[in-house]
Amino acid sequence: MLIFQRPGRLFLLVSVLAIGLLSTTFTSAQVDNSIAAPLESALRKRDATQLQSLEAQLEQRLSLNPNDAVSQYQLALVESCLADAAELRKDKKAASAAVDRAIEAARRSIWAMEKSADAHSLLADLYGRKITLSGGMFAGPRFGPKVGEQNQRAMALDANNPRVWASTGRQYLMAPKAFGGDVAKAVESFRKSLALDPAQDETWYWLAKAYEKQDDKAAARDALQHSLQLNPENPLAQEASKLLEK
Repeated sequence: MLIFQRPGRLFLLVSVLAIGLLSTTFTSAQVDNSIAAPLESALRKRDATQLQSLEAQLEQRLSLNPNDAVSQYQLALVESCLADAAELRKDKKAASAAVDRAIEAARRSIWAMEKSADAHSLLADLYGRKITLSGGMFAGPRFGPKVGEQNQRAMALDANNPRVWASTGRQYLMAPKAFGGDVAKAVESFRKSLALDPAQDETWYWLAKAYEKQDDKAAARDALQHSLQLNPENPLAQEASKLLEK
């Protein structure tokens, strides 16, 4: 059983699957570029206004076709990022509501396309987010096993998916040691993810957090530099870099 510890503000799960938006799970014929391109831009910038506009567009689209797996997945990403924005302004209630909406959208995406490794990984991250927002002591026993189940399913579907390895890394990093947490395995998972796709600024950020937990500030600093080189607008990497220099 995995029970996540409450990690604090710097472990916000900002749209961790967003950049490199859709893997081979979804074919080019299924992806609407009219949404994909502005969505990637909004997620990189964490622009709440853009995200709310995309949320409305996706909800309108899904009102016409609720079984659209790609749009449900994209909506889950948008809601996850809106939760990040709410937490950054210390609005826990809004963050929790956004995570609940994200979980519902991710579940619907999986219902429509069960073999989506991306959607299973995203749902794993969202269950972990529920633990951090609800308080690990009581939410951990309920959602911790679900994190592991979704990550295992994602890995079985696509072991060469960088987002699957990144989500697995967060699982190891955020769980207490007594319940499966292992920082060394987190580092290994993040590095496997980056070997598959080194252009993931979020995964470089998480690798930095893992190194920081190992008291390896030099490696953490290097990972954050990679993250910011890829996306200078990443607010968590910016904040983590400032804190690391104090």
